[in-house]
Amino acid sequence: MKSSSERLANEAIIPLLFRLSVPSIIAMATHALYNVVDSIYVGRLSTEALSALSLAFPIQIVLIGIGIGTGVGVSSLIARRLGENNKHAAVNAAEHGIMMIFIGGLVVAVIGYFFSTQILKLFTEDAVLIEMGSEYIRIILIASISIFYPMVVNHILRGEGNTFIPMIAMLIGSILNIIIDPFIIYGWWIFPRMEIAGAAIATVSSQLISGIFLTYILLSDKNELKISLKDFKFNFNIIKDIYIVGFPAMVMQFLASFMLGGMNRILAEFGSTAIAAAGIYFRLQSFVFMPVYGLNQGYMPIMGYNYGHNNPERMKKTFKSALLVAFIFTIIGFFVFQSVPEFMIRFFNDDPELIRIGTTALRRISIAFPLIGPAIIISTTFQALGNGFPSLFFSFLRQIIVLLPLMYLLGQWFGLEYLWFAFPISELASVLPAAFWLKLTLKDVFKKMTTMLKVE
Repeated sequence: MKSSSERLANEAIIPLLFRLSVPSIIAMATHALYNVVDSIYVGRLSTEALSALSLAFPIQIVLIGIGIGTGVGVSSLIARRLGENNKHAAVNAAEHGIMMIFIGGLVVAVIGYFFSTQILKLFTEDAVLIEMGSEYIRIILIASISIFYPMVVNHILRGEGNTFIPMIAMLIGSILNIIIDPFIIYGWWIFPRMEIAGAAIATVSSQLISGIFLTYILLSDKNELKISLKDFKFNFNIIKDIYIVGFPAMVMQFLASFMLGGMNRILAEFGSTAIAAAGIYFRLQSFVFMPVYGLNQGYMPIMGYNYGHNNPERMKKTFKSALLVAFIFTIIGFFVFQSVPEFMIRFFNDDPELIRIGTTALRRISIAFPLIGPAIIISTTFQALGNGFPSLFFSFLRQIIVLLPLMYLLGQWFGLEYLWFAFPISELASVLPAAFWLKLTLKDVFKKMTTMLKVE
């Protein structure tokens, strides 16, 4: 049988892309389902419980950002080192990633134990919400290593070109969480009723079990990289290489959180229905972009491996194939959102005002969809080449520099119906310079690689 790295170098690109991507798409869909179900369980306790959970969510985004940032950096570095046929360096990168999230988990646990209440006070002055929210987030923060560890190990495996095991691990975590939730939240069977604290315990427990499964895989013969921390020594150059790519990915998570908060403040001037319409859009759009983000999980290791392996022609074919597939995914989403927006809004609520505002929002925001698929691939390409800064720059440009100010100005000048045009305008304003920057970057990369091939 071919090893994962051999497949990255030789297998037909389109089938390989889908083979590596489909497991991630399935896992992401299941994780999205868990998030919805978890909120439903908590919401049935009380509206205060659901509000407390919502207040804690930005803090969880920070944790997710730390895990994703470290994981993306490790995955990119592993793929490039395997492409260079340097398996020892790839193992070393994986070991550094694991050690960094253990250190991060310890720091976050200390912060969570002593400062959970103070953190919640930054978001509200309501004593009930502070008490409930801190009860939830304290457990999440103290046990944050159970969240960090599976995320990073999943990215280690993806860096090797293995997306099947990460899918299984994410399914284990998400499905167990859905099953465990009601028992601990409501006190079913032999379990005590723990309400919102139960939701936190269910989350960390299910992720812990997922982490145990991944540890078994990581230490078994099924894993291409043989991880051993016995002779581990910190190398700050490796840490730098991880976070050159990973830190921008981390900050991009924080930017998304800031953008959503700013958007809600702008929409609040037009009433709660406008905020509800935007919320429905963001729930629905995840089903359009989920396949593209799943595609990324297959695209990055192929691109990173062949970059390290000095194979420019395969890189070109991979890039063009991913760009085409991403465009197809999002153009389908565009036609759906343009054709049946009212039908989709009615899944959530039949309020006539919501349907009117939501239909306009879905149609006008989705004008950007054909651009967003290729934009995601462009961003991932920079990361696969070991340079995460352009991805961060264009994310900041789109969400903070263009989108939020433009939303505010269009809303003030022309009203709510025109405010939604800020989304496609901001996408266009970022994707054009991003494509030009990537074109110059790839031209330089391919020129150097061709020169090296001639010398060899």
